[in-house]
Amino acid sequence: MADYDLAIIGGGLNGVSLARDAAGRGLRVILFEQGDLGGAASSATPRLIHGDLWVLERRGFWRVRRALAERRTWLAIAPHLVRPMRFVIPAHVDERPPWLLRAGLFLYDVLAGRSGLPGSTTLDITHHPVGNALKRPFGTAFEYSDCIVDDSRLVVLTALDAAERGATIRTGARCVRADRTDIWRLAVVDRGHRRSVTARALANTSGGWTSIVAETVLREPQPAATAMQMSQIIVPRLFDSDNVYVFQNSDGRLIFASPFERAFTLIGTVTHDFTGDPAIVAVRGADVGYLCEAASRYFRERVAPTDVVRAVCGVNLRPASARQREGTTLFHARRRKAPLITMFGGDLTTARRRAERAVTRLTPFYPMSPPWTAGAALPGGDFAWDRFDTEVDLARERWRFLSEPEAQRLVAAYGSRLAAVLGEATTRKELGPAFGPELTGAEVRYLMTCEWARFPDDVLWRRSKLGLTMPAADREALAAFMADLSRSLV
Repeated sequence: MADYDLAIIGGGLNGVSLARDAAGRGLRVILFEQGDLGGAASSATPRLIHGDLWVLERRGFWRVRRALAERRTWLAIAPHLVRPMRFVIPAHVDERPPWLLRAGLFLYDVLAGRSGLPGSTTLDITHHPVGNALKRPFGTAFEYSDCIVDDSRLVVLTALDAAERGATIRTGARCVRADRTDIWRLAVVDRGHRRSVTARALANTSGGWTSIVAETVLREPQPAATAMQMSQIIVPRLFDSDNVYVFQNSDGRLIFASPFERAFTLIGTVTHDFTGDPAIVAVRGADVGYLCEAASRYFRERVAPTDVVRAVCGVNLRPASARQREGTTLFHARRRKAPLITMFGGDLTTARRRAERAVTRLTPFYPMSPPWTAGAALPGGDFAWDRFDTEVDLARERWRFLSEPEAQRLVAAYGSRLAAVLGEATTRKELGPAFGPELTGAEVRYLMTCEWARFPDDVLWRRSKLGLTMPAADREALAAFMADLSRSLV
């Protein structure tokens, strides 16, 4: 008998979504991630939970409708991570005519159904706060509702839910060989130790490494796909409103500029084909220049490459067919050969649904319960999305030493499980050493014991974004603290 029903290679959003769905249906699941959860493309997304206006423009009406239904689902099951926002598209004389934008957003509202979010509207931005940051020629804009999400925390909390339902999550574990008979026999280097694992089915969800894993580890045919690099930049905050700006660029692309970690603005995304090792991907100077120029067409304050405080990028696979924009799931099984699932591409919005459909393909091979993830909250998400501010107020009442911004960050990260991080502390000093103005020893300990954090970057760039503001001395202190704590946890 095999050790597990399903083994998964890759701990990005596709992989952890598979693990969560399968574990919740009663399967024995193990996931191997060679680095950190969400350490590659899943932490370099546009951070959007949306129906995708680009798809609507190309008449993908049913695809948009499905995505907007998923937006409702994410708001219900992850209200701490997924936040409704008002998106603003300034009308540009050289781009899509206003009547087309107005008609498109009307259709977007219709496809969204009764979402509970405000519908689209037309703004005179010469007398509206959203126009303050824009150049003067822009007089009209169109506002509509969509959502943003903390992508890397979405990955971690999905993995946490999978683990609480019985899945085994192994980070720092690399699968180096997989032999396929009626079961899969895997050779894994797990934090320096070699081990063997058997599984009745295998899923390759290794993102930018999918083709490499298929060829060198599984020795199976590579999927029909090309590698694609996604790049974004972070600059000091360019506007005071809480809106997300959607800019039409001269090449037809839509560029998003969104509030990011209070004091910054995230601008993206530019995509192009990629060749090379996904582990050493870097943002090209041309991509930085492109995003700066795209933003500078609209913002009153010019954005220059020297303003960029951090560039973010990742590599994923793009399906060969343009119709497979929701991602690709390949299923292969034949007589005396254990099943193989290959999943790559797609966006944040449809990840849960992709995983649900993939696990359902295994139904002929295992007895399992029906799909369930659409109705089950992620850890900390057991409250209504419109009660986020109430949760922040409750946190400040219980832990009176928290400032408003601190409470917002912590609730956005941990939701109703914040007590697992702060405990019964009545003063900041009780939370242990401080690293920068916000990070405490108590939070670091929680992230290491419960959320698979091993190194400072895991904490500073994926479990949080505090690396943007933490001084170098505090980073060094954090590294020493984590090293000592890691030795004590062995």
